[in-house]
Amino acid sequence: MLIPKLPPFERRRSTELRILRRRTLGVVVTLCRASGALVAFTPREVLEAADAMRAQDDTVGFSWRTWGGEDGLMHMPFASTRSPRSHRFAQLDVFADRPQRGNPLAVVLEADGLTDEDMQRIARWTNLSETTFLLPARDPDADYRVRIFTPSGELPFAGHPTLGTARAWLRGGGEPSGERIVQECAAGLIEIRRDGDRLAFVAPPLLRSGPLDEADVAQLAAALGVERSSVRGHTWADNGPGWRVLELETAEQVLSLAPDLAWMTDSKLGVVGRHHAPADGNSPLYEVRAFTLGGVEDPVTGSLNAGIAQWMVDREPMPARWTAAQGTVLDRRGRIDVQVDADGSIWIGGATVLTVEGSILV
Repeated sequence: MLIPKLPPFERRRSTELRILRRRTLGVVVTLCRASGALVAFTPREVLEAADAMRAQDDTVGFSWRTWGGEDGLMHMPFASTRSPRSHRFAQLDVFADRPQRGNPLAVVLEADGLTDEDMQRIARWTNLSETTFLLPARDPDADYRVRIFTPSGELPFAGHPTLGTARAWLRGGGEPSGERIVQECAAGLIEIRRDGDRLAFVAPPLLRSGPLDEADVAQLAAALGVERSSVRGHTWADNGPGWRVLELETAEQVLSLAPDLAWMTDSKLGVVGRHHAPADGNSPLYEVRAFTLGGVEDPVTGSLNAGIAQWMVDREPMPARWTAAQGTVLDRRGRIDVQVDADGSIWIGGATVLTVEGSILV
């Protein structure tokens, strides 16, 4: 590619290379110096420049950076010559004993060196409800640290990522320093215990509890397509993600919902109803559905079930152990085990299944 000679440039800095910028004939031209070559980019030259730079160095990649100019914001490409690094990667199904029947989770092991931007980009790429990143613990009482990302941002805590990450950590050779696994996350230290092949986390304290505003209850009931009189109870059950909960009279009502929740952009809604057939060791006591931002339904949700269990134990006598079902209308078979210890601790557990194992280039 023939590069014309250009007059002096106004120089700026990027994180990885020198960006040279000038205005020529009313067109913003960005020049990137990489591998000793100076390459010009205009909107019509992006593909040609990319091919030229890759011919010189096949490790060159391209991203987009926004620069302010006299004509407003302009998106211009810049090159990065950092060679991709390989990180161990796993994908698991959580709260299910068979692949493709639970809630999937992506885990990047040994995530040292990844920036916040790297983690967010990977979470958008996997496009799962959550992607986690395993890091060395900062707290001396923790076995490891985890960061939890959705495609749109970071969470302080989430249930199925807690169990799935612990399973990936154990499979990767992790050994707890004590009887239980201790996970460090933005919400604090979370204890995880093993019961055979199953894992369970202790429900974290609620950040917000108590009944919802009546206006919110009426609005949510209308969006669910049910009468206000069908709502048996309601509460905040926020342990990080911001859950609100409505309880309906029966599990059948929960399963029949066809809600219109596209307007819901600032919080998340859980709906629970009781199965009235006698529950044995294999039958769920409750049916749960979870609707996240924009009304998207989550297959199986540990944090929501933890908040619901805390609410129910505080409200009325409950058995020491029960199972909740979730994901039924999505053709999943999520099963959440709830156990209440004598000291009042509530444990949320279930099966985890490894479905993908390998490496990811970042």
